[in-house]
Amino acid sequence: MLVGAAEVIDWINRMKEKGIISEGTEIDWSALMRFKRTFTESVPKGTEQGFASAGIATFHGRALFIDQTAIKVGDDTLKARHVLIATGAHPANLAIPGEDYLTTSDQFLELEELPKRIIFVGGGYISFEFAHVAARAGAEVQILHRGGRLLTGFDPDLVNRLLQATQDIGVDVRLNTAVEAIEKVSDRLIVHVSMDNKRQEFEADLVVHGAGRVPEIEDLDLEKAGIKYERNGVSVNEYLQSVTNPAVYAAGDAAASGGPPLTPVASMEGRVVVANLLEGNHDKPDYTAVPTVVFSVPPLASVGLQEEAARAQGLKFKVNHADTSGWYSSRRVGMKYSGYRVLIEEDSNRVLGAHLLGLHAEEVVNLFAMAIQFGLCADDLKNIRYTYPSHSDDISYMV
Repeated sequence: MLVGAAEVIDWINRMKEKGIISEGTEIDWSALMRFKRTFTESVPKGTEQGFASAGIATFHGRALFIDQTAIKVGDDTLKARHVLIATGAHPANLAIPGEDYLTTSDQFLELEELPKRIIFVGGGYISFEFAHVAARAGAEVQILHRGGRLLTGFDPDLVNRLLQATQDIGVDVRLNTAVEAIEKVSDRLIVHVSMDNKRQEFEADLVVHGAGRVPEIEDLDLEKAGIKYERNGVSVNEYLQSVTNPAVYAAGDAAASGGPPLTPVASMEGRVVVANLLEGNHDKPDYTAVPTVVFSVPPLASVGLQEEAARAQGLKFKVNHADTSGWYSSRRVGMKYSGYRVLIEEDSNRVLGAHLLGLHAEEVVNLFAMAIQFGLCADDLKNIRYTYPSHSDDISYMV
């Protein structure tokens, strides 16, 4: 919902001198947050009421295993035939002095007022999405990333284009910049960094943790239940069952399942676990064609293989790619940065991967995901009759 407001500001800015006159349009952060809460505030209560209607008992508190099939929540001890661990993820521990001064992504989403100067630590989804919102809401924004490459799960060329779009809206992005400490001085935060083997300081009113999330399982006392786990979550087999305790299953971010940490994946894994609990182990998660999106403005989307992964599998393929800022679909809305990269297998003509930057990329990528999931070839996509003009119609030129 915050991105939706940022998109309005972006549309207006792109269309200046192209027929749109709208001086002084800006985001009222407090009003926007009130609007957001009209959607989000009712969700927890509604979910719990749905549980109660279905005969599901809920217990509030931190859960701790006390043996292989029992957990303790507050003063209650719950015993079960099976246990599902679905605790999600939380911000990774950065192990730096002053880490307590970091604001989490959850806390950012509840800010009543937007501070003037914001630093995002890390160059992943969270930082890019929030930076694009905050900058268009009038904040001075920096992204400090310890590595030399941003958004490592996405096509490097398109990431570079998104970086240019990000810099164009005034976001200061620093690569190879390791945050070493955060210090509070009066009402300011001082971020101490190491950059090119030199020490430097940046000042901000708010510093946001965008440096990755990890499974929230470290305080569950998994050892007491004989549950093996690793950095990426509970170690599970192909049925999402613990490899060391068959009474336990795990799904979503809490499971080291091999699937990407995305909401649709967690939902799918939840359905897989339910099927296996009710009918015995028979269902397995399918990660064949899971699309993922950075909801920046413009959005960056990806599904299937990147070139490096395709080569590692020994596949022979061609790569169709182009800067599409001159295409009608981009020009009509003044979209300066857009492009695509599509991998097509040489012999079968199957679509192996699709990577998109531009307006509605988050929707168009779903059509490529469907093609990969069901083994459609490039000719199948080219021969579909799309509505015209539309962003979907661009697919026929991409393959």
